[in-house]
Amino acid sequence: MSRRPNGEGSIYPYRNGWAAHVWITTPTGRRQRNSVYGKTREEVHGKWLRLHQQARRGPVAPVSPRLRDFLRRWLRETVKPNLSPTTAKNYEMFARLYIVPDLGNRPLDKLMVRDVQVWVNALRTRCQCCAQGKDAARAVSQCCAIGDCCHEVASDWTIHQAWRVLRGALTQAVREELVFRNVAALVRVPMPRRKKQPVWTVEEARRFLESARLDDDPLYAAYVLLLTLGLRRGELLGLAWEDVDLERGEALIAWQVQRIDGQLVRRHTKTPSSDAQLPLPGLAVRALERHRVDENRRRLASGDLWGDCGLVLTTRHGDPVDPRNFHRDFKLRAQKAGVPVIPVHATRRTCASLLVALEVHPRVAMAVLRHSRIALTMEVYSQVSTRSAQEALSRLGSELGRPG
Repeated sequence: MSRRPNGEGSIYPYRNGWAAHVWITTPTGRRQRNSVYGKTREEVHGKWLRLHQQARRGPVAPVSPRLRDFLRRWLRETVKPNLSPTTAKNYEMFARLYIVPDLGNRPLDKLMVRDVQVWVNALRTRCQCCAQGKDAARAVSQCCAIGDCCHEVASDWTIHQAWRVLRGALTQAVREELVFRNVAALVRVPMPRRKKQPVWTVEEARRFLESARLDDDPLYAAYVLLLTLGLRRGELLGLAWEDVDLERGEALIAWQVQRIDGQLVRRHTKTPSSDAQLPLPGLAVRALERHRVDENRRRLASGDLWGDCGLVLTTRHGDPVDPRNFHRDFKLRAQKAGVPVIPVHATRRTCASLLVALEVHPRVAMAVLRHSRIALTMEVYSQVSTRSAQEALSRLGSELGRPG
């Protein structure tokens, strides 16, 4: 019987079972022996073959970390330095609440496609109030902690986002050659359907602004900028006077205000495509001029208490406006104006719909809304109002029904 070639390894009895070893090359380039163990020779033979296959593909990590430990390092070394703080915070939340409880103890090299599929299926049916102890953490229990399960299952969007975080982490593990394939990428998780967001008509938008103007709402200028420029909430709150030129009628959009770890922070916008020098409509210029007069009045009244942060929108003492407080005030104004209460971000779609109604070219609308891809703009253009669709179909029917 011929001897095995060097590096092929061998299978041999070991204690109460069997063992095998294979010579591998680690990601650092070091050549060393790696061993596997099992109760039967057949079990060890299967592990030995899989280890051989990995060794032929490329470097093999001698000791595979557990998923929870790798996620912690991935968040610290890859996610936080390269993504925005709010995105990194979301990644950490999905890992902590949805991935680690089910898969955290699995070694990376032992994580299989079936494990990920079972995990995704469990998220679709498991009550997250029970799993995360939400009701037990309340001062007075209302449902799950007293045996009345509320069946608060994760939404399709939450499941998709949790799967994306796991897929991203395993992609980094493949880059580091800790595993040879991304098992999460082999599991199919459909993209959730977008919910149709309500938008205001031209009359509703006008009624909303008129209500704020007549009541001398200190946020009137903010509402004008939201609806005429389609600004995001953070971009609106991060706009500084030094970025506004009222004489030329222009505003530079390049900053945003966000709450990060309990602190309000002014930082650059998320992507370079969000930065733009936008022309200000006459309505916006007049609103900002009026707002500056009101600000000077508040500055004199506050005296030494004035924060002087340099932003266009401030509290009564000159400090940055909290995004959550702005969202609350926006909803209260919508209620007073008697228009549908929509999220602040939905005003971007309202702005886009108004541009559609004015038959503005999609490329111009893309520049105003600062979309990174024309497909985003065309998605808005494809969702025309019911009245527009009825008029178009009526004209089409008349044209097709005309005698030849």
